[in-house]
Amino acid sequence: MTITESNGAAPLDVEIGALQGGSADLGQYAGRVVLVVNVASKCGLTPQYEGLERLPERYAERGFTVLGVPCNQFAGQEPGSAEEIAEFCSATYGVTFPMTEKVDVNGADRHPLYERLVGFADAEGHSGDIRWNFEKFLIGRDGRVVARFSPRTDPESPELVAAVEAQLG
Repeated sequence: MTITESNGAAPLDVEIGALQGGSADLGQYAGRVVLVVNVASKCGLTPQYEGLERLPERYAERGFTVLGVPCNQFAGQEPGSAEEIAEFCSATYGVTFPMTEKVDVNGADRHPLYERLVGFADAEGHSGDIRWNFEKFLIGRDGRVVARFSPRTDPESPELVAAVEAQLG
C-alpha cells in the first residue's frame, strides 16, 4: 500500500482488532477498494446497514469490501459487547462484511486508523472530527483515501456508488 493522508501514512497500515477477537488484518485489503464506516446499532442511521451490505454483494467480485468500525462515542448508540454487536448486525440486517473491534474515532483516544482518515475532506469541505455514526471513507486500490461522505449519505446514493465504480475501474 502507499500512503497518504496528512501524516503520510496509509490508513490500512495499522493494527486493529477484529470484532470477535484476533487481528482484523487490514493488510488483506491491499489492492482492493474499501469503504470504512463507523457504525452503531442504536442510531437513527442504523438502517444504512442494509445498503452497506448490498454494496459488497454487488461489487465484491470486482475487488470491493465494506469495513465496519463500531463506535460508542455518539450518544452511547453502540453500547453492546462484541458478541451483542455481531448478533444484532447478523440477525437484524444480515451483515456479512468484516467488522473491527469497537474503537474511538474522535478525541484523545482516537484509533490510529481514524488518525489517518480524518484529514481528508468531503465534498462540502468538512475534514477533521467524525460528525456522527455512519461517516464513510472510500479507500482506493492504492491505499489512499479518495472520498469522504457524511453520515447521512446513503450507501447506495448515486454519488457514493459513482465513487466506488470509478475506483473499481
